[in-house]
Amino acid sequence: MTAQVDYLVVVFTATSGASGELLGSDEKDLVQLVWQLVNVNTKTLGRVNEILIRPDLSDSTEEKSDEDVVVEGKEEDESSSGADCMYTATSLDSGLNMFNLQLTNEVNSAGAGTSLCLCTDGQLHIRQVIHPEAASKNIPVPDCFYSFFDLRKEFKNHFATSDLKALNAHVMAESLSLPVDVSSMWDPSANQDPLPAEVAVQQVRLMTSIVLSLLSEPYCHSFSNPERINERFESGTCSKMEKVCDNTVIRARGLPWQSSDQDIARFFKGLNIAKGGAALCLNAQGRRNGEALVRFVSEEHRDLALQRHKHHMGNRYIEVYKATGEDFLKIAGGTSNEVAMFLSREDQIIVRMRGLPFNATQDDVLRFFSPEDGSKETCPISGGKDGILFVRYPDGRPTGDAFVLFACEEHAQCALKKHKELLGKRYIELFKSTAAEVQQVLNRYSSAPLIPVAPAPLVSVLPAVSLLPPPGGVRDCLRLRGLPYTATIEDILTFLGEFTQDVRQHGVHMVLNQQSRPSGDCFIQMTSAERALQASQRLHKQVMSSQRGANSRYVEVFPCSTDEMGLVLMGGSLSHTHTHTHNRSRSGTGLSPPPCKSRRLSPPSYSFTPVQQILPTDAAAAAAAAAAAALYPPMGHMLLAPRPLHPGHPYYPASAQLYMNYNAYYPSPPGSPTTLGFFPAHSSMSSPGGLVRMPGLPYNGSGVKDLINAVQGYQYAPEDALIHAHAAVHSHDPARTLLTQPKEWVCI
Repeated sequence: MTAQVDYLVVVFTATSGASGELLGSDEKDLVQLVWQLVNVNTKTLGRVNEILIRPDLSDSTEEKSDEDVVVEGKEEDESSSGADCMYTATSLDSGLNMFNLQLTNEVNSAGAGTSLCLCTDGQLHIRQVIHPEAASKNIPVPDCFYSFFDLRKEFKNHFATSDLKALNAHVMAESLSLPVDVSSMWDPSANQDPLPAEVAVQQVRLMTSIVLSLLSEPYCHSFSNPERINERFESGTCSKMEKVCDNTVIRARGLPWQSSDQDIARFFKGLNIAKGGAALCLNAQGRRNGEALVRFVSEEHRDLALQRHKHHMGNRYIEVYKATGEDFLKIAGGTSNEVAMFLSREDQIIVRMRGLPFNATQDDVLRFFSPEDGSKETCPISGGKDGILFVRYPDGRPTGDAFVLFACEEHAQCALKKHKELLGKRYIELFKSTAAEVQQVLNRYSSAPLIPVAPAPLVSVLPAVSLLPPPGGVRDCLRLRGLPYTATIEDILTFLGEFTQDVRQHGVHMVLNQQSRPSGDCFIQMTSAERALQASQRLHKQVMSSQRGANSRYVEVFPCSTDEMGLVLMGGSLSHTHTHTHNRSRSGTGLSPPPCKSRRLSPPSYSFTPVQQILPTDAAAAAAAAAAAALYPPMGHMLLAPRPLHPGHPYYPASAQLYMNYNAYYPSPPGSPTTLGFFPAHSSMSSPGGLVRMPGLPYNGSGVKDLINAVQGYQYAPEDALIHAHAAVHSHDPARTLLTQPKEWVCI
């Protein structure tokens, strides 16, 4: 709209909740709508109209379909608002329809021009109140609410030094030297809940005075470029080379799994999302994780979107946070020309196919969506073979995923009815998709390697060792699989029955997942391989009950070795298949190296054999004095000398990613172990131990107990020492003398 409109409709709204700068931020319903017509050409004013929306909760509501508008006129208890005409509606739908009807009649009765546009004091009344509530209730909004003038921005064209965020009707009136009743002045920054009824009428009258002043000399302002609200979301593509402003992107979290980009656009109704600016995020398995990145056309719209934090989409509240342009490009950006050509057709509905046979062709997909014999429903693919995009690995192998295009929503819905129908011998999953999801899936599979490269080793001086233990270990442990998630160690001991007496002390180890919750697996150290074998034969697939839950499950019991248990401890996984490169029977428990993200054992377990002393007590004391002189000469006795590590213990391999959880920890009764260590292995290690310095500790710390808790899970031998600069050497065991220095601890 470039020409000046004939009429301006000055509008003010109020909800049952917050007002002023927080209007619409609490999802409260619209209860008051006040407006006044301004003739731009003649500079005359119409009547002040007010609609009160009061839901009728009586039983007779169902009988009121088209008669939910009460007669025009003032009532005695409502005359204090000051409106010339007052109406009452029982729903938002009837209130908006009545507003449109009364406004049209008033414009037609004036007889001078027909073009009109709304005018509000800021963005909140239209963008944050009317459109969000109408979208959540699936109510159509009259066309007049899709464009409006922001009086603050029109005012700023003549007063460029004004702060847009600080402007309100009273500030603008004072700048224009208009008379303002200070005693009845309403402060928008002061949140009033709810807003008094007369305030809305006063604000409308004040805004109409500002409009007339801007239309008159010396300003002669022209209202010609209104704000626009997008009626529908436009899908599109985004290149990774495109620059995306950090101040225009948000992250929405908590979305329903079946939500689409259109659902996201409906949640942010009233705010303008950039073309292709809604990108659903996928997890490592290629499934939606309930998050989305949304790009808006400006920072102003992004800030309004942040005010919808914890608003509801259906029964779920959505969290809204700031994000960056880089985050958006990682999800929605793409560089493939094939994808760009596929998504270049606008107004197309995208459907994702998952679970395709690897030898499926485009003809197979076309036949899959072809109508069945005698069926009237058709779902032709738009463009034929050009409307099909297969997802492939970098080497050209198919992934089993594909995307297809449909010309309209009707064809797409017909296609989705084929969900889980068979193509060959496989059932096919169908989902409604988006352009951003196409880019994200293609980016995920086209980037190599698919599994992230492991980081540098935790201790660089330690050599790499094999992730898989050698064959031939003694199978003196049990692996329990399929435990109830509520099972405790007491439940496990009850399940073992007579074999409980064969369990080593502290020999029950619960396996936790990444969320530190029981994964259903458990390892048990037995006194001998014979008893472990007997227990597995007698207890395999027996039912276990949990004291904290009513559910019962049968439990699989397998014998395993300490090396295999150590593999899981280091982040690997055990499977009941033949995956080891060594020769093993299929009845044995196979091994697989640690993947990037698999379940982990909570802390490293305990040593099976007592650690032999490497340095005698006297030698350790002498080494302490020598090391102290070498490392910290002024401090006196400080550290024991580094010692050669005891062979027979595996350490962190150079290529392993570690995701251990030391917080969730399930030792068996009677309590925690006295020493911690890794499982014995057949490889020998000859590298020296490591020195850990811990500066910045609090003066009032509880000392050794806190330090041992901090480093639990890391092996230390009895001759290791924590040294205090001012303590005396222990009379019975000088090698275990504890020495401290203010604000600093040192451990070997």
